[in-house]
Amino acid sequence: MGPKLSISNLGKFFGDLQVLRGIDLAVERGEFISVVGPSGCGKTTFLRIVAGLEQASSGQVVLDGRVVRSPGGDRGFVFQTDSLLPWRTVFANAIIGREIAGQVGPAERQRTLELLKLVGLEGFEHYHPRQLSGGMRQRVNLARALAIDPQVLLMDEPFSSLDAQTREIMQTELMRIWEEGRKTVLFVTHQIDEAVFLSDRVLVFARRPGRLRENVSINLARPRTLAMKRTPEFVRYVDHIWRLIEDDVRASVIEEMV
Repeated sequence: MGPKLSISNLGKFFGDLQVLRGIDLAVERGEFISVVGPSGCGKTTFLRIVAGLEQASSGQVVLDGRVVRSPGGDRGFVFQTDSLLPWRTVFANAIIGREIAGQVGPAERQRTLELLKLVGLEGFEHYHPRQLSGGMRQRVNLARALAIDPQVLLMDEPFSSLDAQTREIMQTELMRIWEEGRKTVLFVTHQIDEAVFLSDRVLVFARRPGRLRENVSINLARPRTLAMKRTPEFVRYVDHIWRLIEDDVRASVIEEMV
């Protein structure tokens, strides 16, 4: 049996601007993989191509032996902002993907309730987004993505708008949820410690055009707790990845200031 997700010679141009070049990657079933790199290195574009929201200029993405050409229910996308519909309740927001697919029977409703319980929102089914904290809204966002039962979960900096404390709690919650179902996950983040904490592997992208500089295996025991972030082994991983991208990050910051 081949990899769950196979990406070969992936490249992307926006006009004359080359954003991605020569990305090759194989993702096994149930792997949690994070992508880090400097701003503008194509991390989000890479994720959107895997989602079928953008077309590659070269190369291809193959999921379970099928070439990805458009969005599909086999991929769930968790965006940076929660993008919940304010007039719909928590439950109604979470089940919307099933509604769009025309699949809202008793089983789907029960599964959505179970997912809301899984993400820690039992008892909040009839609340509206304005009544929730930022962390709670992102929990709804995650439940909505899981409700379509995707083969691959794609997450684009889902915790970036949260305060530091809430972000750390959401990391542990995501780990707990992932351990329950072991979905295949691609997770984009700017936070190196977040990537190391969550992942089996961290893909380090170089500055534009985005290229895979190094594929770092994270050999830390699971399940993981926040206390692990204070261990020497964890710190060594973070330092190693930071050294890989430090010059690119500095160059990107200077470029943005000019």
